[in-house]
Amino acid sequence: MARLNVNPTRMELKRLKARLATATRGHKLLKDKSDEMIRRFTVLLKENYRLRKEVEGEIAETLGQFSMARSVAPLEEVEKAFSMPTARVFADFKTSDIMSVVVPKIEVSGEAGKSGYPYAFAEITSEADYSVKKAGDTVVKILKLAEVEKSVALLALEIERNKRRVNALEYIMIPQIEETIAYIKSKLDENERSATTRLMKVKDMLANQ
Repeated sequence: MARLNVNPTRMELKRLKARLATATRGHKLLKDKSDEMIRRFTVLLKENYRLRKEVEGEIAETLGQFSMARSVAPLEEVEKAFSMPTARVFADFKTSDIMSVVVPKIEVSGEAGKSGYPYAFAEITSEADYSVKKAGDTVVKILKLAEVEKSVALLALEIERNKRRVNALEYIMIPQIEETIAYIKSKLDENERSATTRLMKVKDMLANQ
């Protein structure tokens, strides 16, 4: 590890010791932050996996029921029945904070899964009822899944950045400062020994006069 290019003086030694203390403290804080972010990331990842499985299962189930409804009714009647939806969903996009990482927060409001059907019961068979109700419930979960997936992606990016900072401190900056401190101490000790030797020679010369 190459040491820093500095003058071997006591002032420089004092400055580097303060810098080393700051770097060591910063390394510990970043390491603790990284550990907590990884813990939060793991929790969100499990939530993301659970939501994705639920959403994919519900979408497949909804489409299956809808296909069954289409198979027992003429296509034009099905298209007419679903041409004028009765439910509306509003998504309010905000942000929240996870370990100084800004992540999205989606608040859903409206009538998804709560209102009536977009058709009269005489217009289409009952096989469509389940798919309509299920689709309304699934919309909310899809938005929640989008929120969690984006949070996971942003946290993963910040964890990688933080890891690079920790590694830079641990394997480059701190070893460089420590090596430079050792070099300055060595040079100061050498200078002190040289000064002591010169003083002893001067003392001997004065004593022999």
